[in-house]
Amino acid sequence: MTSSRAHPAPRDRVAADETVEIAMTVNGTEATVAVPPRAHLADVLREQLGLTGTHLGCEHGVCGMCTIMVDGQAARACLLFAVQCEGAEIVTVEGLGTPDDQHPLQQAFSAHHGLQCGFCTPGMLMSSYDLLRSTPDVTAGELPEQMSGVLCRCTGYRGILAAVDDVATTYPDGVPGPKACGHRTLVGRGTGGGSGAGVPAEDVPAAAAPEQVRLPSGPPSAVVEVTSALRSPVDRVWAVLDDFDLLARCLPGARLTEVLDGDRYRGRAVVALGPVKLSFDGLAQVVERDPDAHRLRFHAQGADTGGSATQADVVLSAEAGPDGGTVLTAHADVHLTGRVAQFGRALAGDVSRRMFEQFAASVDEAAETGSVTAPGRGAQLRLLVGTARDTAAALARRGLGRVRARLRRR
Repeated sequence: MTSSRAHPAPRDRVAADETVEIAMTVNGTEATVAVPPRAHLADVLREQLGLTGTHLGCEHGVCGMCTIMVDGQAARACLLFAVQCEGAEIVTVEGLGTPDDQHPLQQAFSAHHGLQCGFCTPGMLMSSYDLLRSTPDVTAGELPEQMSGVLCRCTGYRGILAAVDDVATTYPDGVPGPKACGHRTLVGRGTGGGSGAGVPAEDVPAAAAPEQVRLPSGPPSAVVEVTSALRSPVDRVWAVLDDFDLLARCLPGARLTEVLDGDRYRGRAVVALGPVKLSFDGLAQVVERDPDAHRLRFHAQGADTGGSATQADVVLSAEAGPDGGTVLTAHADVHLTGRVAQFGRALAGDVSRRMFEQFAASVDEAAETGSVTAPGRGAQLRLLVGTARDTAAALARRGLGRVRARLRRR
C-alpha cells in the first residue's frame, strides 16, 4: 500500500487567518479541501469529509483513537496538520470495510466481542491492520505489547487480542487489504467557519436515492401526529395535497427533483437543527390517494453520505373545519438510523412535529396563493428555538413530577 506518488514541494508561508487548498486521496476518492494551516487532519476528515469513524480522544497522540493509514503507514490524525498531507493516500476505518462487506478484522472483532462502547474500535482496527500488514507472523504472546499503542478501558483487551490473533492465524501471509476503497461522494457535517467545508448542504451531492421504498418492520423511532386549523377551504387544501410537486415544496427544506412512473418521486431534503445539517436524497411513493376522503398516504425513504437514513409512513387528511376553513391532520411513523438517530426519540419527535407545523402553514399559503415562500434561516431558527423550548418544558414537567412524587411519599 505504500504510495509511490511524489509529494509536491512545500508551499509558501500561509497566514494563520487564511486557508490553503490541498488535494489528497481518501479511501480511494480524490478530495480537494480548503483548510486553515493549523487544521488537524482528524478535524478535516470528520468535519469536511464526513468520515466520523476517526475518533478523537486525547488529541495528544497518546490514546491512539485517531489512528489512520497515510501512504501505507499508521499515523495519528490528531498530530498531523492537513496541509502536510498534500498528495497523500489516506485510509480511514470507513475504507476498511462496509456493513455488507466487512473486512476480516471487523468480522473477528464482532465474533470475539472485541468492543463494548466502541469508542476505541476504529483505532484498534486500523492499528491491528497496520500490525498484521507489516508483521504477519506476530505471535499471540507479542500482541499485548504490539497493540498497546491504542488505549481501551472497557473490554479488558482480551476480546481484542483474541480477534487480532484469529486474523493473524487465518492469514499467515498477510492480512487482506481494505475492501471499501473506491470512488464515492464525501460530504462534510456542516457549514460555516472553523474546519467546516463552507459549502451549503443543499449544494453538495448527497447519497444516491434508493430505487424502492422499504419501511423497517420494527417499531418507529418516533410517532408524530399534528392537527392544524387552516384558513383555506378543504377543496383548495386538497388541491395542494394532490399536487405532489407543490406538496413537496411545502415540506421544510424539501424539493422535487424527478417524477417517476408508479406515482413515485425523487427528491432532496435538507434538515437543519442548529449546527447539524443533513442532506438527504430519497424516494417517495404514493400508496393511497382518496379525493373523496381528502386523504393522501405516501412512503418516503432517504439517506445521506454520512450514514444517516430515514424512512417514514406519512398520512395526510383534510376535512372541512369551522368558518369555511380546513382541519389538516398529519400522521407519520418515522424511522431513523445512523447519526440522525442520535437525536433520540423525544427530540426526533419534537423536530418532526415542528416541521409538520411549518408544513401546515405552507399548505395554507399554497392553497390561498398557488405558491410557497421558501423558508429562510429564520424558519430554521424557529425550529431550533421551538424544539429547545418544548424539550426544556418537558424536562421541567418531569422534574416537577418527581418532586411531587417524593412529597407524596413523605
